Amino acid sequence: MPFYVSPEQAMKDKADYARKGIARGRSGVVIQYDAGILFVAPNPSRALHKISEIYDRIAFAAVGRYNEYEVLRKAGVRYADLTGYQYDRQDVTARGLANWYAQTLGTIFTDSPKPFEVEIVVAEVAEVPAEDQIYRITFDGSVNDEHGYVAVGGQADTIATVLKEHYTDSLTLTSALEAAIAGLAAQANGDRVEVTGGQLEVAILDRTRDHRTFRRLTGARLEALLAETGPDSSTPPEPGTAAPAKAKKGSAAAEGGTSQAKPAAAGGEQSKPDSAEPGGESAG
Repeated sequence: MPFYVSPEQAMKDKADYARKGIARGRSGVVIQYDAGILFVAPNPSRALHKISEIYDRIAFAAVGRYNEYEVLRKAGVRYADLTGYQYDRQDVTARGLANWYAQTLGTIFTDSPKPFEVEIVVAEVAEVPAEDQIYRITFDGSVNDEHGYVAVGGQADTIATVLKEHYTDSLTLTSALEAAIAGLAAQANGDRVEVTGGQLEVAILDRTRDHRTFRRLTGARLEALLAETGPDSSTPPEPGTAAPAKAKKGSAAAEGGTSQAKPAAAGGEQSKPDSAEPGGESAG
């Protein structure tokens, strides 16, 4: 006879197993901007996508085990196509799709010995930003209605903290990409890692387009956006460090213009110019 395990312990073991599996993967970011919704995820592969189109104005993003969330993506596409064919294309919504995903993942988490190690985001762009929908569905079937931005994956809490500092209403696409990269570059230990275009998978839901709004940003277009964000967007300075460096440089220039000019004129000891001080160029 099998050993008895209480339902509480079984659910706890499944949840811990799924969280550990998700934490080993890379995180992803979905953020709203003035003309649509931006999806950013670290993914050096060009064959295996974490971000995909589901329907006309709906997109899908996921983290975790690729084979598992790919099954969910294909099932979501079939569900959306069948619903749109049987009823009307307007009846296919992110809310309905999120509820369907929640039921599917909840059933798998309860009945299957091994839960899916995935977290997914379903987003729908509307004609106005106030009506955009972003839903986060976890491995146990829980649904969260997110506003403005959401981070999924192992270090979602750390990334969400950075996004909260950068996010404002009516962000431009460049500003939204800069905020997403700043969040992905932040690690749990407080260090910053460099994020380049070749390591990113980027896509948008563009509300200005008719019918199919999903579009991937690759190649020259992505490189141009990354260039607009600035060279230091992936490694922003720590709070309180940039301002003192500039103040130091300015105060040194002021001193060199008063007290240091008199000894030079009197033939005394020659002082070094401010531009030769270590760190003078980086402070500017």
